[in-house]
Amino acid sequence: MLETVTYQADQTGERLDVFLVRQQPDFSRAHVQKLLRDGGALVDGRVRKANYKLNGNEIITLTIPEAEPVEIKAEDIPLDILYEDEDIIVVNKARGMVVHPASGVNTGTLVNALLFHCHDLSGINGEIRPGIVHRLDKDTSGVMVCAKNDKAHINLAEQIRTKSAHRIYQAVVHGNIKEEAGIIKGDIGRHLTDRKKMAIVQENGKSAVTHFKVLERFGDYTLVECQLETGRTHQIRVHMTSIGHPLVNDPKYGPRKTTPFAIAGQALHSLLLTLRHPSTGAEMQFEAPLPEDMEKILTALRDRQAKAKQSK
Repeated sequence: MLETVTYQADQTGERLDVFLVRQQPDFSRAHVQKLLRDGGALVDGRVRKANYKLNGNEIITLTIPEAEPVEIKAEDIPLDILYEDEDIIVVNKARGMVVHPASGVNTGTLVNALLFHCHDLSGINGEIRPGIVHRLDKDTSGVMVCAKNDKAHINLAEQIRTKSAHRIYQAVVHGNIKEEAGIIKGDIGRHLTDRKKMAIVQENGKSAVTHFKVLERFGDYTLVECQLETGRTHQIRVHMTSIGHPLVNDPKYGPRKTTPFAIAGQALHSLLLTLRHPSTGAEMQFEAPLPEDMEKILTALRDRQAKAKQSK
C-alpha cells in the first residue's frame, strides 16, 4: 500500500523540497526531489516542482511508494560472537562493516552474516533489517545485540527506549578536554545544507543527551568514555564536535588535517552493553575489548607522552 502523509507549510519562502526533507529526515534531498519529479507531492492539490517557494499556509500531501523488495542473501562472513542463545546474539562488530543493506550496499553487511549464521531472526524491522534492534555506524566497532525472534526484539527495543539498557563507548578525540566529566545536550537532526550529515538543530530535531568522562589526557588528544541517554544517528560524533573535540579521523565531522594514526574511520568503539535478558530477566553485561587500531593509537600517544617527560 502507498503511504500518504499530510503537512501544513510553516515558513514563508521555503523551498518545497527543503520543507519535505525537514519533515522526512530519513529521506535524502535527492530522494525527495525524485518523488516530486514523479508527482508524489501535491501543494493544495496541485503538482509543484522542487524549487516551488511555499507561502506558509499551504497543505502538502506526500505520497510515499512502497519500498521495492530487496533480496538479502545469506553470506558466510566471519562473526566475532560474544554470546548467543535462542533469543539473542551479541556480536563484536568490526570497524568497516555496514549493519544492514541500504542504497547501493546489498552485500557484506552484518545482516548478510547473521542470515547465514542464524536460522531465525526477528522480522519487526522488515526484510532489510531482520534482527536489528539498534545500530552502529559503519566505521564504529564494538558490541551489538540482535534479536532472534519478535518477542525478544520488542523487549530489547523497550529497554533501549526506557534507558534501562546501558551503552558505554570509548573514543579518542582532538584537543585537551579541560573538564573531568560533563553532559552534552542538543537536539539532533539532519544538517540543513549537507544531507549526509547530522547536526545540532533548533527545529525538528530529536532530543539527545551524551555523558562523557575523561579517561586519559595526551595534550592534544584525549581518551574519553561516553554514555548515551539517547541513541540518535551520529550522536557521539556530533556532540563531541559541538564542544570543540571531534573524534580522531572522523571523515564527516573531524578537522581536515591529517593525523599520524592508521585507522579506517573515526576512533569510536562500543565497549560495553548492559541489558536484561528478554526471557529470563537476568541482568547481562557484554564487553568488546578495544580493537587493535585504537590500541595502537593509545600506545603511540602513551609512548610520546613518556618520551616528553623523560626529555624534561
